Amino acid sequence: MKSSCRLLLLCCLVGVVFVPTPAEARIKLITLPVRERVEIQLDHATATLVEEERIVPLVQGVNQVDFSWANTQIDPSTIVFRVLGTDPNVPQVIGEQPEVNVLSVTYPPGENALVWQVSSSSSTSVAVRISYLIGGLTKGFNYRAIAENDESTLTLSQYIRVQNFAGEAYDDTEIYAGLGDAFLKPIGVNETKQMLVQRFENVPVTKTYTADLHRFGWLDQSQNKLRVPMHYRIENTEELGLGQEALPAGKVRIFQKDSPEPDATTAFLGEDFAKHTPIGNHADLFLGVAQDIVVKRTLESRQDDRLAGNLYDRRVVMKYEIENFKDEPVTLKLAEQIEMLRREFGLHASQPAEWVVGQATTLDDGDLVADETDQNQVTFSVDLPQRDGDEAETVTVLLELVFKNQW
Repeated sequence: MKSSCRLLLLCCLVGVVFVPTPAEARIKLITLPVRERVEIQLDHATATLVEEERIVPLVQGVNQVDFSWANTQIDPSTIVFRVLGTDPNVPQVIGEQPEVNVLSVTYPPGENALVWQVSSSSSTSVAVRISYLIGGLTKGFNYRAIAENDESTLTLSQYIRVQNFAGEAYDDTEIYAGLGDAFLKPIGVNETKQMLVQRFENVPVTKTYTADLHRFGWLDQSQNKLRVPMHYRIENTEELGLGQEALPAGKVRIFQKDSPEPDATTAFLGEDFAKHTPIGNHADLFLGVAQDIVVKRTLESRQDDRLAGNLYDRRVVMKYEIENFKDEPVTLKLAEQIEMLRREFGLHASQPAEWVVGQATTLDDGDLVADETDQNQVTFSVDLPQRDGDEAETVTVLLELVFKNQW
């Protein structure tokens, strides 16, 4: 196996005394002990750990083990050499296990190499493990989501893509991504490999529609129409088919089956970049902008209630006129970002906003989306009926926000 890492062995017999000349100071054995096992650990966000095991023959006395890494991205400050024990394939005399110790390590000047002095009480072969961090050996995750025809569940396949630009080839390597099982794969220099990590089937999915000016903008500002993005929401919980571990960030390609039949084909819906999703959190996968849900947002009224001097309670009433041209009823989420709303109407102040939902609001408390409402955002859900023929009912909603103690 060709490798730019060289593990070379010099056996120096104890009792032989000579004065080395510069040419004789380091004598490198040509034979390269092959790797018996290699493991690449990619579970860290920024560092890649490689551990390789080799069988090294030793003679009685002090041995010199020479390791070099020309044209690779090994970090020399991280190299660790450990003796694991005698070669299990070589029979040993009972009660006469050799004693093997690492005495010292040196770095020859001007070389990408280091040398370990290893003592052995008798001639033997030992298994050693060499560990190091290496650059240029990176990973990334991506996903393939296939929704059922009725969009009630989906199958989520998770892949890892490993790129080797480290200048070192690895044969029959155990690749551990930090989740799922390890892979036994070779990976050559400048090679990219993609592997399936795990597949989750029958994952419940919720299709959402959201109108939020300050996050998603206008569809047509001249007509006060908001963009209404569509998302598939999946929950990273064990109860809902996931929840085994966090889902790393990565690109997601999204498809939908064209029928409920087992041999159904799939249609490409789009792709999104999913954020890192810890256990217990959710991921929203962007599908595009709904063209059959119309949301018009206008200012219905604004009023200042003077408290004292220049201190006011300022009331803002937003009006939403919503039409659903779908052949099925849907639920729309209406959201406002509090700080952006203050700025929109010149209410920005240095202190954090103190606000309440006013009595002019036509939505009920039960419509409040609790897990998407806090000091910085308010979100309500609105149920929309399906269209009747070519006509859609206009649902009008008022949302009053009262900003307290404004100067």
